[in-house]
Amino acid sequence: MTPTLYQTLLGAAFFRLPDALRALHGVHGTARYSGQVTVVRGTGLLSRLCARIAGLPRAMTDAPVTVEFASGPKGEIWSRVFGTPPKASRMRSRLWHRDGELRERLGPVQFRFVLHTWEGTIFWNVAGARLLGVVPLPAALFRDVRCNEREIDGRYAFEVEAALPLVGQLVRYHGWLLPADTRAA
Repeated sequence: MTPTLYQTLLGAAFFRLPDALRALHGVHGTARYSGQVTVVRGTGLLSRLCARIAGLPRAMTDAPVTVEFASGPKGEIWSRVFGTPPKASRMRSRLWHRDGELRERLGPVQFRFVLHTWEGTIFWNVAGARLLGVVPLPAALFRDVRCNEREIDGRYAFEVEAALPLVGQLVRYHGWLLPADTRAA
């Protein structure tokens, strides 16, 4: 069987991850996970504008979140729904690998991440970015973008924090996911 995106990027370290992370990142085909999320958005005008352009979720507390994963040989597509209709926030990104880096297209920005693991946590570090896939952006602009994934109480847990110089905090969100058919509070 073809290795998944994360198996390819992390190599042997993938198989030392906690069960919840290996299950989520070991999916071939499609899977649906659901859980809970809290989102804090920046309040400045530029912050709100940048977050909107990137398609980041609106602010919410202890809201439902659903993520559908479609994994294939060319990468993965993550479709996230934060909150409930009619005011649900939707975020979609495409992930693939190249030159040992995770690439993620989120709105008009394509990020390059280097992944590493430490004590059962996956850390995403920004190595670079491009606007519209063409215009290179300095990696230093994204020094305050932090992402990590880990297992807490048997659940896949995530934390994302993004801020830009002169703009301030764009978003900070954290929560947990379980396979949709085993969701527990």
